[in-house]
This record gives sequence, structure tokens and C-alpha cells, in this order.
Amino acid sequence: MFVRNGAASLTLAVFLYPMSQDLGWSRTLVAGAASLGGLLAIFASPLAGWAVDRYGARRVLTVSVLILGLATFSLGWATTPLAFYLLYAVGRVIFSGPIQIGASVAVAQWFLRQRGRANAFLFLAHALGMGFFPLAAQGIMGGGGGEAWREAWMGLGVLVWVLALGPVAAFIVHRPEDIGLAPDGRASHPSPRPGPSPTPPDVSRTLGEAVRTPALWLMALAGGLLFCVHAGVNIHQGAYLRDKGLAASVAAFAIAVNAGCTGGGSVLWGFLVERLPVRWLYIAAACTVALAAFLFPLVDTVGEAFAVTALFGTGLAGMLVLPSVAYAEYFGRPSLGRIRGVTEPFVGGGQALGALLAGALYDATGSYYGAFAVFGVAALGGAALLALARPPAGVDTPTGRGK
Repeated sequence: MFVRNGAASLTLAVFLYPMSQDLGWSRTLVAGAASLGGLLAIFASPLAGWAVDRYGARRVLTVSVLILGLATFSLGWATTPLAFYLLYAVGRVIFSGPIQIGASVAVAQWFLRQRGRANAFLFLAHALGMGFFPLAAQGIMGGGGGEAWREAWMGLGVLVWVLALGPVAAFIVHRPEDIGLAPDGRASHPSPRPGPSPTPPDVSRTLGEAVRTPALWLMALAGGLLFCVHAGVNIHQGAYLRDKGLAASVAAFAIAVNAGCTGGGSVLWGFLVERLPVRWLYIAAACTVALAAFLFPLVDTVGEAFAVTALFGTGLAGMLVLPSVAYAEYFGRPSLGRIRGVTEPFVGGGQALGALLAGALYDATGSYYGAFAVFGVAALGGAALLALARPPAGVDTPTGRGK
């Protein structure tokens, strides 16, 4: 989850300005590579979900890290839009499909009672990568212009391999039952243990049963709207802050603030979801993202840039942590990979639309103000859909977390 940020929208945000300047490409053209990746992820995610259930997370994630590192490194050789689109889209598919599904499904397999905090630390790792990879790219580029961005892409590709390939291949186990354990570290036949936080019932729905519930499709549609906002803002916020007259280093650190608050917010949302209803927390996260989108046009100073990106990062953390908990609690573990494979295409489609929409509105109007207004409304629409997404019949979690 840390190294998937080699293909993250925040990482591309650091490259948007120098690549468009050096290659003479429009911002819509550069951002369109993320849109292509999102569109391809629509078709790849169901296959990734099936592969996770069939072959386990370790194999899927090992192959994914290999491909992601190669695609990221090769971006340094891109000289045409076609080559750039194909290479970045491959990385984006890996980001959105097999790594997202494989890592979150593995965590859901291992944890029931502490699923919220487990997902919190999973997405904390993602958030640390969100901050690290843009800063690493900016550091490699330094103050150099011209083609310094090529060295940055190559450096990120090497980091993907060095940091993740060995640990992923050596240490991941897909299910606790594979080594004689049960979720939450219990023995395979535990004796009852009293306490204030009992293990929640582990529901079990097949993919066919899940697709017949309104909650699945409402959450999937809400995810599409929210990740439209996510990609549109993340990819373009660096260029937007540069347009507002802020230095490249300030824009990079504002992106890092976004990532830092995504990390801190992941822990916050993860612990809250063990105590409060997941659906209402998800609504709160969507409203936080909407507020940040509406506030972005008001940014004029360094302090305002940091404040609004911090708010956006906090809301984004909820968008990352809470769906993983909700899908697992609503539908159980046995078919979770396939179920996530059905819902992730909505996320990929939303990301594809958001990246392209923001660039198109900028190129048409010379401003991002219209894009931020659209994104604020979209996030509120996602919150409304989540309010309707009541848990399926039979879901009964402690303290009503699923309700």
C-alpha cells in the first residue's frame, strides 16, 4: 500500500507542471493518463477480485509490485503521449485494482473485532506513501528544469521494487486459517472470552447474494462520486497552487500536508468505526470532502493552502478506510475479493472522470473554480447515497456499527 503511490494521483500532481512545460502538452492531456487508467481498472478490478479469492493476496500483490515498478521506471523514457498513457495507465490499474483489493481483503480476512484499527494502519501506510512519493519525486527533480522529471520517474520505479517486493513475496499470508489461526489472532478453536468488545458475527454472503442488495450498489455509486472528487482534486491541486502564485516547494509540501492528514485521519476514522456506525461516519467523511472542495477557490496564502489540503486529506482518509470496513461487515469474508471486484470499477470510473473533468474545465475556462464547485456538489451527492445505504438484513454488529 505504501509503494502503490508510485502511480498515485498526488504523485502525478508533482509531474503535471514540469511535464506540460517541457513537452508542450496540455494539462488535460497529462491528466488524461489517469483517466485511461481508471477506465481500464473498470475491467481489470473484477478479474483482480477473482484472482485474490482464487490465488490469495500474496501472489497477486507480488506480481502487482513487479509490474508497478517496471511501469513507473519506464515512464522516464516516455517521449510521446501514447507511450506515457500506456505506461501510466498500467501503473494506475495496479494502483486501483489488485493492490487496493488484495491488501484490503487480506486485512479483512485477519481481523473482525479490530477491523477498524487494522484498516486504519493499512491506510496509514498508504498515506505515508502519498506524502513520501511526491516529495521524493520533487527531491530528485530538485530545482532542475528540462527533463529532470524523467530521472524522477525512474527513481520512483526503483523505490517500488526496493521497498516492497521482498516483504510482500516473503511474509504475506492470505487467511489466518491457512496457518491454523482464526481472525484477531485467536486459536482456530478458541474458548469464549468475556469482555466489552466481543468479536462481531462474521456474516457470509456470496457475490450473487450481495449484488441483490441495494446497499452494495448505493455504496458503489457513492464511491464513484467521491473518488471522482478525489482524483480531480489530487491530480490538479499542485498545478492549481502554482497558478495561485505559490512556489513549487510550497505546492509539494501542501500535497504532503494532504497526505499527512490522510494518515492521521486514517487512524482517527479507523478507531471511531469500532465505536460508531460505519455508514454515518462515511457520510461525515463525504461532507468533509465537499467542504474542502468548496473552500479551495478561496485559497490565496500558504496557510490557507495547508489548511484546506489538510481538511481534504482528513475527509479522504475516511473515504479510504470506511468502505473497506463497510463491505466486510455487510457481506463477510468468503467472497469479499469478488465483491470488491464488482464495486471497484465504480471507483476507477469516478477517478477517470474526475481527472479528465478538472483538466477540461481548466482548459476551457482558464480556471479551476468551476471544477471545485462541481466536485463539492458531487461529494454531497455521495453523502446522500450513503444515507440511503442501510445494511442488508441480517447484519447485526456490536453497537450497531453497520447501521
